[in-house]
Amino acid sequence: MIELWTGYGIVLLIMFIGVMGNIIPGIPGTPLILAGAVGHQLYFAGQGGVGWGWVAALTALGLLALGLDYLATLLGAKKLGATWKGMVGALLGLVAGLFVFPPIGLIVGPFVGAMGFEWAFGREARESAKAGVGAVLGLALGVVGKLVCSVVMFALFAFKAWPSASTLPAAPVPPPIVEAPASETPEAAQD
Repeated sequence: MIELWTGYGIVLLIMFIGVMGNIIPGIPGTPLILAGAVGHQLYFAGQGGVGWGWVAALTALGLLALGLDYLATLLGAKKLGATWKGMVGALLGLVAGLFVFPPIGLIVGPFVGAMGFEWAFGREARESAKAGVGAVLGLALGVVGKLVCSVVMFALFAFKAWPSASTLPAAPVPPPIVEAPASETPEAAQD
């Protein structure tokens, strides 16, 4: 039982770091949460793991979180007047910002990408900047959506994987001890 509680605590710590990774750039938030759940299931499969059905549910929530992140950026740019070119620019800016300037590039990248593509394809600077602001607002909403999904993933895992004696398999019962029959001693045979 100690091993189960220790594993539970370690996985919750990893998942908490994953939840914080949705706010702090550079830490893979949702994949870290999912990796913790999969690792727990693999290690404790027969003795208190969450079950593969719950891992699949957490995977679906993780994919939803990642989809929300990218979709919100695109829709934010679209809502403030970006064309499809600006949305492509915002997406490319997001990817470039992630690799070129990791912490700050995640905010500046979509703005520069949406504004740059809109401006390069003939729109005025004011309209292009508006599209860039929409991309940044969408990115912020995507982070909120991803954070909500991650907190739900964390809570579902914490509830389902709670170590209890009822989830453990029954302890093996030792076989009964059979005593050998007392043999007659040589003294008893002489009588």
